[in-house]
Amino acid sequence: MNTRGWWMMCLALALMGAGLAIALFRPASPLQAVPMANLDEFAQDRAPPKVNLPPFDAARALKHLDDICAIGTRVSGSPGMEKQQKLLEKHFTDQGAKVTWQKFEGRQKSSRATAPMANLIASWHPDRPVRVIICSHYDTRPRADQETERRRKEQPFLSANDGGSGAALLMEMARHMKDLPCELGVDFVLFDGEEWVLEPEDEYFHGSKHFAAEYKKQRAAGKTRYRSAILLDMIAGKEPRFPVEQNSWWSAPRLVEEVYSIAVEQNATFFEPRKFSSTPVQDDHVPLNAAGIPAIDIIDFEYPHWHKITDTPENCSPEGLTQVARVLFAWLQRVR
Repeated sequence: MNTRGWWMMCLALALMGAGLAIALFRPASPLQAVPMANLDEFAQDRAPPKVNLPPFDAARALKHLDDICAIGTRVSGSPGMEKQQKLLEKHFTDQGAKVTWQKFEGRQKSSRATAPMANLIASWHPDRPVRVIICSHYDTRPRADQETERRRKEQPFLSANDGGSGAALLMEMARHMKDLPCELGVDFVLFDGEEWVLEPEDEYFHGSKHFAAEYKKQRAAGKTRYRSAILLDMIAGKEPRFPVEQNSWWSAPRLVEEVYSIAVEQNATFFEPRKFSSTPVQDDHVPLNAAGIPAIDIIDFEYPHWHKITDTPENCSPEGLTQVARVLFAWLQRVR
């Protein structure tokens, strides 16, 4: 073999090796993740195939959303956030939850600004050491950064779907949690400081990062173990779409399979198990996964009013809330 032939063969082998490496490390598609023939078989060896779903009232959930937005903006550390915290604590306590707070100081890079922050944890069966989380952030962004006109950026930003919808859904779900048959403990967690961004270089996810750090301490002390977590973000838009979020699939594929299998079983058509999100989403589930809690994000990242002053209750609807609640109630009854 001449020298040119030798180098051509080496190049071909190298390209073949590179192709194999790409094939090995490329994430599987949701089509492979949740085979359609087995979509109704989640944990059938560990749980009954059918569940009894509580009568979730989406209209009342939207009323909760209206009440939250009637407060106005709920920026971390603001009077609006304090009013919302009192509203939520009373509601979850009235529904039989044990409410605890993780209080901490949020800090930013851009101006060394600080803000008092608090994660709300509403717990059912608090004595059970193995638990699951359903969570959302509940703060609003300081300004509507996706608006192109400066004057619009400075107008009040209610963030109805982006923050408000998760809290409203959990408020309505709370009415049924005392009677819901669950083998594990359940924590509803509302993260503060997800949107507390003042300048482009600032950090997001203050609340979930604090929660993750506290969880690491608990695990080291042999206390609570979280089996998994489901994050809710922008779930109340009109005709929402919930494809498989890419970071969720890479970090917690088993949980994706569980949740999206149930979505198909429950005819929750806004869930799209055969489709990836258009981009990996950085959200509160990322710090949870980094702390060892398998976590996924149910998010409608194509919501057209994202970070705009038009993110108001008028641009929300009950259908997404209903489907998400149905899936979550079924999952809570089956998870082991």
